[in-house]
Amino acid sequence: MATFIGNAEARKVSRVIIDAGHGGKDKGAHRGTVYEKDLALKVAFLVEKMLKQKGMPVTMTRRSDQFITLRGRADIANRYNNAIFISIHFNAHTGTRLNGVETYYHSELGKKLAAHVHLRMLSQLQPRNGNTRQRKDLGVLKATRCPAILVECGYISNANERKKCVTSDYHKKCAQAIVDGIWAYKTYN
Repeated sequence: MATFIGNAEARKVSRVIIDAGHGGKDKGAHRGTVYEKDLALKVAFLVEKMLKQKGMPVTMTRRSDQFITLRGRADIANRYNNAIFISIHFNAHTGTRLNGVETYYHSELGKKLAAHVHLRMLSQLQPRNGNTRQRKDLGVLKATRCPAILVECGYISNANERKKCVTSDYHKKCAQAIVDGIWAYKTYN
């Protein structure tokens, strides 16, 4: 549902589900002592804090280093009406030269949300643009009924990018970009 504000159309978003990717026995991507599950949780907590400062209700799929199934994460999101789902990740590849940010969506519901968040990631981080892409194979997005995206915040398999990805400044920039993208999605068509 949307309400009109002047010439802009605002979407009704009553809750943001923040999914810190991986957790527990599922480490996600890793290089040395840098684990995707830990980086994702750090960014997720910052997104939560920033959204709460704006008065937006938030639900976290996990608050600690615990394993939750993909279906379990989607089930949390599917409990709420007018929610959006943001899954936070860091990327890796066997090739060490790949870098940049990517944002995925499953259905048309998530396409505009992905575009808004991705644009802010590019603006905040100035990375290589990995673009937004539809992914039909990502279980967490496929099982989520609300607008849902998966944000890859950088490649930890790239040594130079990994040095950035582990810093608190980079985490803050990622979180701010995600929050700004959510707000743009909520506010503008």
